[in-house]
Amino acid sequence: MSNTIAVREFDLRVLNMRTRIPFRYGIATLEALPHLFVRVTLELNGAVHTGTAADGLPPKWFTKNPDTSFEDDLGEMRNVIENACGLATGMGRADCPFDVWREVYDRQTAWAQSRKYPPLLASFGVSLVERAVIDAFCKAKATPFSAALRANTLGIRLNEIHPELASARPSDLLPQQPLRSVIARHTVGLGDPLTESDIAAKDKVDDGLPQSLEACIRAYGLTHFKIKLCGDANRDLPRLRQLAGIIREQTRGEFAFTLDGNEQFHSVEGFQKLWQSVVDDSSLQPFLDKLIFVEQPFHRDVALAEPLVSSLRGWDQRPPMIIDESDGTLDALPRALASGYNGTSHKNCKGIFKGIANACLIAHRKKTDASREYILSGEDLANVGPVALLQDLAAAANFGIPHVERNGHHYFRGLSMFAKETQETVLSCHGDLYCRHELGFVTLKIEAGRIELGSVIDAPFGCGVEMQTEGLTPLVEWKFESLRA
Repeated sequence: MSNTIAVREFDLRVLNMRTRIPFRYGIATLEALPHLFVRVTLELNGAVHTGTAADGLPPKWFTKNPDTSFEDDLGEMRNVIENACGLATGMGRADCPFDVWREVYDRQTAWAQSRKYPPLLASFGVSLVERAVIDAFCKAKATPFSAALRANTLGIRLNEIHPELASARPSDLLPQQPLRSVIARHTVGLGDPLTESDIAAKDKVDDGLPQSLEACIRAYGLTHFKIKLCGDANRDLPRLRQLAGIIREQTRGEFAFTLDGNEQFHSVEGFQKLWQSVVDDSSLQPFLDKLIFVEQPFHRDVALAEPLVSSLRGWDQRPPMIIDESDGTLDALPRALASGYNGTSHKNCKGIFKGIANACLIAHRKKTDASREYILSGEDLANVGPVALLQDLAAAANFGIPHVERNGHHYFRGLSMFAKETQETVLSCHGDLYCRHELGFVTLKIEAGRIELGSVIDAPFGCGVEMQTEGLTPLVEWKFESLRA
């Protein structure tokens, strides 16, 4: 059955969120951010439906420019989001959600280039539009995302993104069924305390949730970790030694981990030097045996460019590596694979349809090339529910990603920033994903290191709750100064 789709309007609302502990990554430290809800009114075959997307607006991820302020960065994020929404409402009718995305993406790309906005930032605005449209479409069809993806009622044409996929459909390459649980890969931020004794009395958070790494391992039964590097061997090596001891002891040796280079290096030689110091440390050898991959060690400005690419290809003993922040354009993944990387990350903020195509390309390469390892990971800055986290988990599960970095539940106090009524509604709908903390607030449930996703998979697009955003601050009225309140 053909469809006629028209995007009628968007409603953008903001909820300020403050972290329970600072989250240091790269050149930024996150302590507070606006969390944006994007609600779309979609006309499908003459009937009106609504859909919602959401995301935090973090400092120094979409643009890692040390010379701009967080307020400047937020202004740019707001510009790309509002422009993408305007393009969607002004485009007229389409036949499927993929066509909505394609036109908005192409026009946003041209607009962003004229204003010198980087592709990663421009795509963020488009991703919120496509997430909201997919949510509305799945609700209108009364079908979960997994079914719409595999039946391709979304209208995806993979070859428009990756030509080598030719006439393949998502169902030809993705797992037959989505995962109904995933392993939580816990982030160890650069400023995070590793033991209880590392926490100064003035920094102790008494809110019912674990704070140190060792406490988190005990509380959640963690087995997978993401360790952020600062890029300085004098600091990284002692920290890795301490981490190795804690993780091996707390998990009884049953663990795996990734390293996040946070774009710290501008040359292969710089990272090689650090990596060699790690490899040469005999005390770290048993720990390194559990390494899955290294994420984006090179700055996005040089990671896919010469002369770095030639040096990377010539490094025979390099560890498995993926791109993350360099994945700003539709051709970034095939370029990365040709440059010697093993894959990329998926984050909904980089785009759903792009993520689907990337997952299919990785699956295609695994089938056709057994000579190397191909990786699609699931990464997360500080994603929280009840919309953004669930939609991201829905995508990762449908792509068959077995372990995903999750840390929003650690840096934020569950869903305690939302009204009690909202928390109760989420808990009643997603009782496998959330639980009630003994102090009364609702928080993510991680048991034996795993997150159960049955209710997420069965929902239209991750979230089974109809979010009531009317009481939140309209984006047009939101002020940066309110973050300091």
